[in-house]
Amino acid sequence: MLQQFSYDLAHLIGATVLMAGFGMLYQRRLFAVLNTFAFQALALAAAAAWQAHVQNAPHLYATAAIALIFKAIAVPIALHWLVERLGIHRTVETALSIGWTMIVGVALVALAIMLVLPVTAKAAALTRESLSIAMSVVLLGMLMMITRRNAVTQVVGFMALENGLILAAVSAKGMPLVVEISIAFSVLVAMTVFGIFFFRIRERFDSLDLHFLETYRGDRQ
Repeated sequence: MLQQFSYDLAHLIGATVLMAGFGMLYQRRLFAVLNTFAFQALALAAAAAWQAHVQNAPHLYATAAIALIFKAIAVPIALHWLVERLGIHRTVETALSIGWTMIVGVALVALAIMLVLPVTAKAAALTRESLSIAMSVVLLGMLMMITRRNAVTQVVGFMALENGLILAAVSAKGMPLVVEISIAFSVLVAMTVFGIFFFRIRERFDSLDLHFLETYRGDRQ
């Protein structure tokens, strides 16, 4: 009974992370995207903490703390500040309509399930499903990076992709703490680089909409 409860709760938290990925794809306002990302990171922290309990792996509590402090709090606050500081246009522009984006997202989730479940046939049921969800989150993050034209939303897509990688790491038993720490460090480095990148684009083109870069480069007439 207790084992079934552990399985169900882990599955529910993982599904929450996945649904937050769809939520980011659905949002049309920039602040709503950032808030949904913060919620996804909060669910990720809960997933890491619960996996720490289920696997009896105390180091995963450190991963949960890193996800909570940096991804659920620090990164969204920093991106909110950048949006306010640079006066970025708040409406999210997409390369595909929201409806088609959601359809492609569902197809990517189905693809992730078909790819992961056969490969992990000998693993525990919880590990198999958690890895399927993690792969789905990664693919949805990539989809967001492809279908969003604003540089900030593309950064959020990158961070969401990285959330999927962390979810996969905490779902695999025996994953050393150094992996989670290295991922968190890469996020901090990426945020610093992206911040500088935003300021430079804003100074040069007075916008963070990527079609201005294409126009300047001569790709659009």
